[in-house]
Amino acid sequence: MNKRGHVLNAVFLAIGLGYIVKPSGDIETFVTIAEIFVPIVLGALFPDVDTAFGRHRKTLHNLPVLLIFLAYPIYFANLQWVWVGVLSHYILDVLGSKRGIALFYPFWSREFGLPLGVPVRSRWSSLVMVLVTVFELALAAAILYWLPTETATSALSLLGAR
Repeated sequence: MNKRGHVLNAVFLAIGLGYIVKPSGDIETFVTIAEIFVPIVLGALFPDVDTAFGRHRKTLHNLPVLLIFLAYPIYFANLQWVWVGVLSHYILDVLGSKRGIALFYPFWSREFGLPLGVPVRSRWSSLVMVLVTVFELALAAAILYWLPTETATSALSLLGAR
């Protein structure tokens, strides 16, 4: 997926998650969207920093990097949503592009993806991005609303939602 697709995915994801976490549609929903918007967009852009150094889709497109971002909220309260953007970037590259990503780099350089994706410059890439975003939002809603209450509460606290 290209940078435009990652940004649009993050924007739609932030808006959708705002409504999933605070579904009332009032000012509380919009405050939640504003609170999560920038961290998710920045997180979605971060993996492509490896286009400037390292090996693209390897150096910053892997599970060890995601684990680092998952640990950030333990030490830094203002970064609890960044990992969502990083994870959405990975999901979009795995599901939406032909190439995939090296999930276990630097331990294993093999790139993993699904045969469902399209080339980055395809005319279908925007449609694929929207479909992947819908999938991500459906998955988030399933985690928060269909899992047992304790699990959903744990997921919300991991996200930093109040």
